[in-house]
Amino acid sequence: MKTIQSMKKITFFLMALMASFATFAQEKTADVSLNVTETSKTWYSQPWMWVVGGAVFVIILVAILKGGRKD
Repeated sequence: MKTIQSMKKITFFLMALMASFATFAQEKTADVSLNVTETSKTWYSQPWMWVVGGAVFVIILVAILKGGRKD
């Protein structure tokens, strides 16, 4: 019984040691450079695209919800 408990303690210690090695291995800092002054225009930065997309979504939603009724 004592040997099983001591083996569990040793196993837990080794697993904790491996986990600490793995976390310390991730301590490298990354060299990241960001360019936030870029002025390229993409479709999601255009306000009129959001308005058109919202209108199309509402039209599709109304068509789907109205399709089941015979009013």
